[in-house]
Amino acid sequence: MSTMAVKTKNKLGTLEMVYVSMFAALMMIGANITSFVPFMVVGGVPITLQPFFAVLAGGFLGSRLGAISMSVYAFIGLVGAPVYAKFSGGIGQLLSPTFGFILSFILTAYITGKMVEKNNKLYAYVTGALVGTIVSYLFGTNWMYAAYKLWFAAPEAFSYKVAWIWMAVPFPKDIILAVLAGVFAHRMQKIVKRSR
Repeated sequence: MSTMAVKTKNKLGTLEMVYVSMFAALMMIGANITSFVPFMVVGGVPITLQPFFAVLAGGFLGSRLGAISMSVYAFIGLVGAPVYAKFSGGIGQLLSPTFGFILSFILTAYITGKMVEKNNKLYAYVTGALVGTIVSYLFGTNWMYAAYKLWFAAPEAFSYKVAWIWMAVPFPKDIILAVLAGVFAHRMQKIVKRSR
C-alpha cells in the first residue's frame, strides 16, 4: 500500500501538503518543456512530461493524494496562472482541444494510485503506470477530437484517425516514461519506508 495513501480521512497533514504541492509544481515544469525545446509540438499538441509526473504522483502518493495534486495543478491553471503548456492558463482553457489531457491527469494519478495500493510489488507499479498512461490518452484524445469537431476550428482533413495519428508520435515516449515512473515510484516508496 502507498505510504502516502493511509492518512486521516478529511484533512491533509503537513507532509502531505508538501508532497501535493511538489507534484503540482512538477506538473507545471513538465508542461512547459516545450518552451525550451519548441520542436516538441506535433499537430498543435505539446509533447510534455506531464503524463510521467501524473503517473509518478499516483504511484508515490496513492490515489487520493495523487488525484488531489493533479486537481491543484488544474485549478491553479484555470484561475489564471500560466502553468499549462506554453505558459497558458485561464478559464478559457476549458475550451482548448488539449484541456482533456489536463483533466485526464487527475484520473491517471487516481487509477495508478489505486493499483499500487492493492499491491506493492514492482510489477503492480509498472502496470498501474501503463494503465494510467493509456487512460490519459483515451480521455485526452477523445476530448481533443470532440473539441475540434464541436467548438474549435478543426484543421483541414481532420478526422478521428488523424487525431490518433497525432498522438502516435508522443506515445512511445510516454510508454517508456510510464515504465520509468513506475520503477521510480516503487523505489521512492522503499526509501520512504526505510527512513521511518
